[in-house]
Amino acid sequence: MPGPINTNANGSSQRPMFRTLGIASTGLFAQRLRMETIATNIANAETTRTEGGGPYRRRMVEMTSAADTGVANAGPNEASALAQGRGAAAAALASADTTLANATGQDVTTGGVKVTGIVEDATEGPLVYDPSHPDANPDGYVRYPNVRVTDEIVDLMDAKRIYEANATVFQAAKSMLRRAIDI
Repeated sequence: MPGPINTNANGSSQRPMFRTLGIASTGLFAQRLRMETIATNIANAETTRTEGGGPYRRRMVEMTSAADTGVANAGPNEASALAQGRGAAAAALASADTTLANATGQDVTTGGVKVTGIVEDATEGPLVYDPSHPDANPDGYVRYPNVRVTDEIVDLMDAKRIYEANATVFQAAKSMLRRAIDI
């Protein structure tokens, strides 16, 4: 028989024993997306012409606390989206969450972080004098992307460390759940 389902402040249900896995998985997803966005920024640091016209603009991942948005639970659709190409740990969580959600009609994860979108940085990139460049204006200046590679590398290291911390929490919680089953 499944354990009790608690109801949090906004009325959504949760299984306490899976809450930690859900929170860690949202952090893993958000930081993986952040690392991919940073990699795209670095790859386009010299792109002076895009399909939309003008230089590439730096992109950033916007996140908020899932509890603050009122969207505290990741349902089966979000869990299966998380599992697509995200590794065995995320796939295992998505499978467990989907099974529990289907069996109980309840969402099982609470808290964590929610990605609200990927936005472009509106600041202008540097103007560099290079009259031989194909994208030079009539005065010989080229507008380069607003991507500073050193800043991106620092952000990448930050995202990597946060990802590793979430992976450690996920593994520890999974280990504790396995031990609880053995009791």
